Amino acid sequence: MTKKKESDVYKNSGVNIDAGNNFVTAIKPLARSTRRNGALSSLGGFGALFDLKAAGYDDPILVAATDGVGTKLKIAIETRALSSVGIDLVAMCVNDLICQGAEPLFFLDYLATAKLNVSEATDIIEGITKGCKLANIALIGGETAEMPGMYDKGDFDLAGFAVGALNRGKNLPKNIKKGDRLIGIGSSGIHSNGFSLVRKIIRDLDLSLDSEAPFSKRKLGIELLEPTRIYVKSVLDLHKKNLIKGLAHITGGGLTENVPRILNKPLGAEINLNSIVLPEVFQWLLSQAKLEQHEALRIFNCGIGMVLVVSEENVSETLSILQNYKEKAMVIGEIIEGVGVKYSGALHVN
Repeated sequence: MTKKKESDVYKNSGVNIDAGNNFVTAIKPLARSTRRNGALSSLGGFGALFDLKAAGYDDPILVAATDGVGTKLKIAIETRALSSVGIDLVAMCVNDLICQGAEPLFFLDYLATAKLNVSEATDIIEGITKGCKLANIALIGGETAEMPGMYDKGDFDLAGFAVGALNRGKNLPKNIKKGDRLIGIGSSGIHSNGFSLVRKIIRDLDLSLDSEAPFSKRKLGIELLEPTRIYVKSVLDLHKKNLIKGLAHITGGGLTENVPRILNKPLGAEINLNSIVLPEVFQWLLSQAKLEQHEALRIFNCGIGMVLVVSEENVSETLSILQNYKEKAMVIGEIIEGVGVKYSGALHVN
């Protein structure tokens, strides 16, 4: 009887060590392409090093964030269009970091799957590296896990972890007061929240992800996978110019729950919904779901991916800088005395 090699025994249980090694080799050049000042190590070690002094910090405070992509992954899995969810993963983490006033510095990813497909996993990492370049953050490590029995065939999950820094005294929010203005920066679409409802709408309408989207000429699946916009470069420029008092990343909970996270009592916010133009994907979703307005504002970003708090005298300069970064930005409200968010006007659904 021929004795099987140890690697064959493990492979027969569902885990392929060689595939994992090949994957690491394939993505090393991708990780190297994201290098920035401070990144000292390459993939393959037991840990990754980062030099804060080389990144320009003399009295740094570290800020960390972790997140995933949610059930948007199911759209990617069903369409096998995997090149953009990595951007979402980076965006969900770095857009949170900048709300504290931090510059994103380094990123680590976690990919878990039933069986590693090196080609598809590389597509995912390519998306992560694209996101890292947009955020000027270094991909310095990660983990890939084959977990047969934990995931169905073809399924996978993603998690991201980002670390940033700020010099002491530069943290946000800061000195927000009544009368300060709220500037909304447009989203690129649904981003990465509300997809459980999106998928239910698709099932209820018996739609195919391969069919043409009812609101555009692209396939529905591709339209829904439009990656989350990364706001790092434009927002950090504003922060360096001391134009921002606070930032709210509009994710799960929408405007209703995320704006109050940066406000202390007795301050609230008043938002004029007439100032917000709903993107076509939201026009379609809200009309099909027949959501009450207050529900839509808690589930979806409704076209606003980031909210900035600025002094009234800084509104014009802030809008001008955002325009230079090709951001769609508009004044959507102001800080008031009160609790939570008060809405005026209405979301306009055709």
